[in-house]
Amino acid sequence: MIDRRCVIRRMTVIAAAAVVSSVSAVRAQSRVKVGVILPMTGPFQSTGAETDAAIRLFLKQRGTSVAGRKIEIILKDDHGVADNSKRIAQELIVNDRVNVLFGFGLTPIALAVAPLATEAKIPMIVTVASTSIIVDRSPYIVRTIQTIPQIANIVGAWAAKNGIKTAVALVSDYAPGYDADNWFTKSFERGGGKVLEHLRVPLANPDFAPFLQRARDAAPNAIFAFMPAGIGGIFAKQFAERGLDQSGIRIVSMSDVMDDDLLNGMGNAVLGIITGGPYSTAHDSPKNRAFVAAFEAANDHRRPNIVAVSAYDGMELLFRALKATKGSTDGRTLVNAMKGMHWESPRGPVAIDPATRDIVQNIYMRKVERRGSELDNIEFETFRAVKDPAH
Repeated sequence: MIDRRCVIRRMTVIAAAAVVSSVSAVRAQSRVKVGVILPMTGPFQSTGAETDAAIRLFLKQRGTSVAGRKIEIILKDDHGVADNSKRIAQELIVNDRVNVLFGFGLTPIALAVAPLATEAKIPMIVTVASTSIIVDRSPYIVRTIQTIPQIANIVGAWAAKNGIKTAVALVSDYAPGYDADNWFTKSFERGGGKVLEHLRVPLANPDFAPFLQRARDAAPNAIFAFMPAGIGGIFAKQFAERGLDQSGIRIVSMSDVMDDDLLNGMGNAVLGIITGGPYSTAHDSPKNRAFVAAFEAANDHRRPNIVAVSAYDGMELLFRALKATKGSTDGRTLVNAMKGMHWESPRGPVAIDPATRDIVQNIYMRKVERRGSELDNIEFETFRAVKDPAH
């Protein structure tokens, strides 16, 4: 009898443990874990800060649950170093068992992680890295920011049509810089312009001064510039220090150079600079005005930039896809749900190209102007529903 009682007690304990384990498993399955990989420290930390702030704002406004699933954000700092990013992604996949990877502040980082997403069959939402080839490296990549050719192709054509006959291309020495130079040159020279020199500036700890001097010596009508968001202020400062703002040489650049987040600190030397890009805090729409006001209120008056908008849209895309799949996080199912999705973003209408998994969006030509105490990129021409011309 004693033995039978012991057996019954033991079976009861085992059954109770099984129930607890089952409930824990259900609870674990009810969460959607999003592994966010960003440069929160180092030279590109403004990118990390903007992305993190946008994710927090989205969840504050929309809640932390969708399709019966709780969203859990796991943020990791890679310092902007690809080797760190790859190790972190492995840890997120194996140890944290994330359902989605998100962020990626630079092209080398996205390229390093892409094979891991493919192997694990995990969606990878790229919200910063912009080189055209990124989406080709994994069928699980979907991008919400931009591609370099989307912008550079339009900037080159616009420059050729608007009185600029000669230019010097000055870009950061890495894949997006090469993309920018190639596509600007192609469209600018097709329109009758001539690129006199192609200058490549080191990505880490850039000193633009000697390259700006070479550009000045070439005496072009304009400098076409590209560098990652976050270091355009260094370029603007050295442009003014060398007196190029008084030389008659214009800057016609990618929007990253006149980053909204940093623009107010650049001073009057950047007034009149022309850029092309998919977003400005001054974009005139009710959706954007509400977004900017909420972002600034939540972040001590810090302005959002395209990186923030892309992260906000990345979360929008994830929520919409989870609703469409009724909460399923199967990688292929989730990515297929994202294809062809479209919505109104703070930047204007956007869509995910079902063929390439890249974003389709308006590209705006903008000019830096002072509005009261603020410097703003004021849009003056719109190119609608632009796809990546490289695909």
